[in-house]
Amino acid sequence: MREVAIYGKGGIGKSTTTQNTVAALAEAGKNIMVVGCDPKADSTRLLLHGMCQKTVMDTLRDEGDDVELDEILVPGYKGVKCVESGGPEPGVGCAGRGIITSINMLESLGAYEDSLDYVFYDVLGDVVCGGFAMPIREGKAEEIYIVASGELMALYAANNIAKGIQKYANNGKVRLAGIICNSRKVDNELELLEHFATELGSQLIHFVPRDNLVQRAEINKKTVIDFDPTAGQADEYRALAKAMDTNDMFVIPKPMHQDRLEELMMEYGFFDV
Repeated sequence: MREVAIYGKGGIGKSTTTQNTVAALAEAGKNIMVVGCDPKADSTRLLLHGMCQKTVMDTLRDEGDDVELDEILVPGYKGVKCVESGGPEPGVGCAGRGIITSINMLESLGAYEDSLDYVFYDVLGDVVCGGFAMPIREGKAEEIYIVASGELMALYAANNIAKGIQKYANNGKVRLAGIICNSRKVDNELELLEHFATELGSQLIHFVPRDNLVQRAEINKKTVIDFDPTAGQADEYRALAKAMDTNDMFVIPKPMHQDRLEELMMEYGFFDV
C-alpha cells in the first residue's frame, strides 16, 4: 500500500488535482482510499457526485465514540473509499486535531486494509505545522507531491513545504516524490517548474495544462474522466496517474533560500532585472 499526501498553496487546485488523479487510478483498477484533511470537507465531492459527506468530526460530535466504519467511509467513483476529516466548530479548537483524530480512528476501525493500493491525503493549504503535518510527521504518508504553478507565491509555498519535508525526512521515511504543475498559463511556466523541481533535487512529475473543461466537470459534480472520458484533459490526468504509479524517484528535498527563489523567477522573465 502506497500512502501519498498532496500539499500546496491554498487555492492552487490540490483537491481538484487529487480527485482527478484518483479517478484515473481507479479507472485503471487501483483500490484507493481518499482522506480529506481540510475542515471544508471538499476533498471527495467530485468522487461522490457532489454529495456532502458527513465528516469524522461531525459524526463523533453526534454519535460519541461508538462509531462504525461505514458511518465515516463512503464509496464513490469506481469504488474509491471516501473519508472527510472535518474540523471543530467554527472559532473553537484546532482544525489540525481533526486530522489526527480521523487517521487514528480509521486505523482502529481497520480502514487500512491489505487490499488497498493507495491512500491519498489531501491536506489543507501550505500548512506544515501541528496536525496538518501529521501525514508527514507520523510517517502516515511516505510520498509527498506538491502542487504548484508558475506564480511566485505558489512556488514560495512549495519551497516552504519542501523545508517541512526535509525536516521530517531526516528522521523518517517521508520523501518528496515530485512537483505537479497545475498550470496558470504564466510565461515560461513549464521551463520554470522544471528548473524549480531540479533545484529542489526532485522532478516535475507532470504539467497539467489549464482547460475550462475542468470547471465544467466540477459544475456537473464530476471529475473530468467521469464527465468526459474521451477529452484530452482526461488523458492528462491519466498521464499524471501513470507517472505517479511508475514513479521511483523519492528524495529528501533541498529547499532554496528566498533570494535564490526570486533569482529563479527573474531568470524566467517575471521581473525587470
